[in-house]
Amino acid sequence: MTGQLAFVESPVQLLNVLEWAHTRSPGTGTGVTPGTEAPATGTAPGTGAPATGAPAAGKPASGAPAPVTAPGTTPAPLTVVVLSPTDPMSRGQLRRMAQLARDEGLTVHWQEARDGGGALLRTLRRLAGPLRSAERVIIGDPFSRYVQLLLTLFGPRHLTVVDDGTATMEFAAQLGRGERLVRWHRKGSLGPRELVLAPVTTLARRRLAPARGRTVEIFTSLPVEAPAGVEVTGNAYAWTRARFGPPLLTGGADLVGTSLVETGVVDADHYARVVGELADAHGATRYFAHRREGAEKLHRIAVDTGLQVVRPELPLELVARRGPVGRTIVSFPSTVVHTLPLALAGTGVRVAVCEVAPEWLRATASPRAQGFLSGVTGTAAHEVDRLTARPARPADRLEFG
Repeated sequence: MTGQLAFVESPVQLLNVLEWAHTRSPGTGTGVTPGTEAPATGTAPGTGAPATGAPAAGKPASGAPAPVTAPGTTPAPLTVVVLSPTDPMSRGQLRRMAQLARDEGLTVHWQEARDGGGALLRTLRRLAGPLRSAERVIIGDPFSRYVQLLLTLFGPRHLTVVDDGTATMEFAAQLGRGERLVRWHRKGSLGPRELVLAPVTTLARRRLAPARGRTVEIFTSLPVEAPAGVEVTGNAYAWTRARFGPPLLTGGADLVGTSLVETGVVDADHYARVVGELADAHGATRYFAHRREGAEKLHRIAVDTGLQVVRPELPLELVARRGPVGRTIVSFPSTVVHTLPLALAGTGVRVAVCEVAPEWLRATASPRAQGFLSGVTGTAAHEVDRLTARPARPADRLEFG
């Protein structure tokens, strides 16, 4: 088998594939063999803002597994397959990230994997050959039903999981405990759809675990405990820092939005109130929206707080590194409280995380939600300030803890 194949479904996944490739082959930028550019199927490739700066020579991350190819030989080519989502914000960011990946010499296929009833079969037919011949498969979301189905049909010899948010922490924990794979914000009971797909999930979980003839690597910027037999490689955002910035710093603060309301975890009224308090307390002027946040919610935030709502065209790590960016960035519990200190190392930007108080949670939220969110806050990098939440009274404000 030859070659390396990455499946991505979000802009952050593609960013972290670029970071992974950068660590694998010293001195070659992303360290992959450029392939012949593949045309996008179904949608024309988008254009992004031109990158600035020159990539520095990459160095292997501490604890990185040995390259697929022997030292001194040509690295195995890396092909990225974008399993395109349906929501416009994700698609737009992915098109721009795909162009950045092409600029770095990667071969990128745009696959309309969710375009109508026959999309699944078309995708499987097109990917069957590359999957069978791939030496390594890289995925960003082990909870994805699409990826799980692909893994049940074609088990890779080497598997790498890159970050797609804090779910990496839950994946590592569930894999280590031998549990079935369930997203942390989902209820514990299985619905009709989950029952139908249970055999797929069960087999995929076995394919995501190390075994004789199969290695598993987690490439992450998050604090995870390595399950038995799994190699954990640190992501220091070296490619991002080499490629962009340092940013121009502005006065005041920027707020980072979250999709906790959209996923049914946090009450919308509590969320809107706290955003207003954070803006007042820290002199914030901009609100960077999560790509899944709804238009009605964002309109309410803009009207009630006076914040400028920004829909980033790229993952926030790249937006912040390119600048301009506030001297303080305030976020709710999410991946960025781990990634931004790495991407912005040495720039003087201060990152703070606001804890989610129990009274903000909806009655329908998963029983695991509070513990998981507290864990994200508690394991944030030591450079990150913690904001202490107070009960919902008009006189209260959020203060640094």
